[in-house]
Amino acid sequence: MHITNYKIILASNSPRRKELLSGLDVGYEIRTLPDIDEEYPNDIPLEKVAEFLARKKTAAYLPVLNDNELLITADTIVFLNNKIYGKPVNNADAEQMLRDLSGQTHLVITGVCLTSTKKQVIFSDTTKVTFSDLSDEEIEYYVEKYQPIDKAGAYGVQEWIGYVAVKHIEGSYFNVMGLPIHRVYEELKSGFGLRIKDL
Repeated sequence: MHITNYKIILASNSPRRKELLSGLDVGYEIRTLPDIDEEYPNDIPLEKVAEFLARKKTAAYLPVLNDNELLITADTIVFLNNKIYGKPVNNADAEQMLRDLSGQTHLVITGVCLTSTKKQVIFSDTTKVTFSDLSDEEIEYYVEKYQPIDKAGAYGVQEWIGYVAVKHIEGSYFNVMGLPIHRVYEELKSGFGLRIKDL
């Protein structure tokens, strides 16, 4: 696969996002800067927080973005009962998040920002995820063994908990993993010249 005139830069430490972008068969490189705070204004609609944070991550990279580069940033949040569940601060916080999600249907929203020095495209994708009821023993086992401290909502759908707890998904599974890769592909095609090379 080829993007005319651009080298793709993925600004993420997430192994899931690396895996998903690699699945498009596009060449890219990883570029990371020090952690960026994930604070957001109180007056922003909660459904727009993921887009806001993706754009905020982009701002830190713009001073070093070259004309031939296309930057991809993303942020994922879990949303339930008008509350955002980001990354837990410790195991106890992770366990409480999973107790809240147990037996409930929550939203997973990933905001994505595609940026060159001439153009920026921002979008988000939403997936509904329904969990079965989880016992305290199941929650404690998952948190202790998988240490989901780096994951929004304290879980990775591709891990053990996804196998045993996810009853129903409405929308993109890959969005729950951390990147709505189908939307990324479409935006790269329509906005940035992605094409399949002639063999």
